[in-house]
Amino acid sequence: MGFKSILRGESGLIETIYGDLRGLKPNQLKQLQRLYHQRLPGDRFTTPEFAQRLAAISTDLGQPLCLYLNRRGQVIRVGVGSPRQTQIPPIELPRYGAERLSGIRCIATQLKQTPPSTSDLTAMAMQRLDALVLVTLSGEGFERRGGGATGYIRQLYLAHLIPHPEARWTVSDALSLETVAQQDFVERTEALEAEFRRVFVAQQVDTDHDRVIVVGLVTGKLSKSQFRYSLMEVERLVETAGGEVLETLSQRRDRPHPQTVLGAGKVQEIALEAQTLGATLVVFDRDLSPAQVRNLELQMGVRVVDRTEVILDIFAQRARSGAGKLQVELAQLEYQLPRLTGRGQAMSRLGGGIGTRGPGETKLETERRAIQRRISRLQREVNQLQAHRDRLRQRRQRTDIPSIAVVGYTNAGKSTLLNALTNSEIYAADQLFATLDPTTRRLSILDSATQVQTQMVLTDTVGFIRDLPESLVDAFRATLEEVTEADALLHVVDLSHPAWLDQIRSVMTILGEMPITPGPILLAFNKLDQADSTALALAKEEFPQAVFVSAQDRIGLETLRAKLIELSSYALCQ
Repeated sequence: MGFKSILRGESGLIETIYGDLRGLKPNQLKQLQRLYHQRLPGDRFTTPEFAQRLAAISTDLGQPLCLYLNRRGQVIRVGVGSPRQTQIPPIELPRYGAERLSGIRCIATQLKQTPPSTSDLTAMAMQRLDALVLVTLSGEGFERRGGGATGYIRQLYLAHLIPHPEARWTVSDALSLETVAQQDFVERTEALEAEFRRVFVAQQVDTDHDRVIVVGLVTGKLSKSQFRYSLMEVERLVETAGGEVLETLSQRRDRPHPQTVLGAGKVQEIALEAQTLGATLVVFDRDLSPAQVRNLELQMGVRVVDRTEVILDIFAQRARSGAGKLQVELAQLEYQLPRLTGRGQAMSRLGGGIGTRGPGETKLETERRAIQRRISRLQREVNQLQAHRDRLRQRRQRTDIPSIAVVGYTNAGKSTLLNALTNSEIYAADQLFATLDPTTRRLSILDSATQVQTQMVLTDTVGFIRDLPESLVDAFRATLEEVTEADALLHVVDLSHPAWLDQIRSVMTILGEMPITPGPILLAFNKLDQADSTALALAKEEFPQAVFVSAQDRIGLETLRAKLIELSSYALCQ
């Protein structure tokens, strides 16, 4: 509930009572404090004496109580309220994964004579408790003895998790106190964990990859199809970064929640899914503020990253040249700087995985001023890189050879097309951001009509993506200047992608935000062999001047070369 009392016990140790303690008397708080000194036999769920004492205190308070015990039978947490209200934050729990339980059980009292509620069972699942023992109390049969109250236990329910995706838990029928007290806790728990391990191994989990839940938020601005493509793109980004997407969840809201993006119920659902599936990472389809990341990680108990951080991780893996590594490091540091505080030991980013890699990887505990000095030095080096590339461009321009920048959405096939045109061997793969560093190749085309050789320079640039993070635009300005300084642009579009029209708009939006207006643009629709007839007909109708090619199968390249001659001639005349 957000309230707690911190007391110092007779041993001098701090003993915290959690929950809503308003209205409790000092002697009642003392009673709760003494519960920390109780201990159960390690092989018992509870004992009659322990349960009766807990029932008596709960009756005296007129409120439910929860005691959390470790496998040695020691009380590690005392709370006033239901299991949902007093649960241990995920960040404070042992992180064993989907094949293990947390090693903690909860004994709870309930004034109502009903089985555990769904919210209490969900709290059990989120904490991966060994068991939940629910003691229901009867309002009849309380008798006063010496001014104190002795609770009368009506019945008990025993609940625990099961390794089944559709039924996450099982709840017993109403049991007597004697029946529960005689059951072997160790035997039951060991058998349960053995079953969880068998299921976990059967899934053939690759521990070298993050197990990811992708989360999307639908607002009134996006259509259903746009949102679907947006989530598909995030899933592809996660896979490109080396993660395994376990599940994709979404919620519709008028606007993002300022603290957690999603509603409280949805955050709880995602936390439960993460525990059930053994997820190690939650990726959101939008940028998150540092406060939102901290709040979500506290409530979910796993790392949370946003779309920008996944893109930065991919760039960190793809950068090969010194210039590329330099720019990736600058972008990562500028992204991390406002996110340094509030991570804590449990959420450390130093354990590997998506969002933790990169040249110049910096510990999040590094002083802010040291990082700022590093950023300043990197910016100076990027400026020097920019000046060096500017000199190279001026040298090319003095030769009167037109330069054409190959641009387009990521994975449109730019590198493959450049290889096909120039017989090069630039790295190309069916991945997002397969190539990061710009590559320049000379292209010589024989004009069949005039028999004149036309020379031009083609430059492969980094792929664009919708909502390109500002930190990337700034850090990669030396690369993007290849676009602004080119005489013309060859805009490559993946016609086989269902959202090709939206991708064209995204690229044109980014080009429109360039400080210098780019030159003439030739539109080339790629992957003709994979496109359906409907998309092809629409593209020809909307863009009659475009070229249609298949770089992989080398279809339409002669038409493209002829169009490039016209484009370069037109650009030189401007």
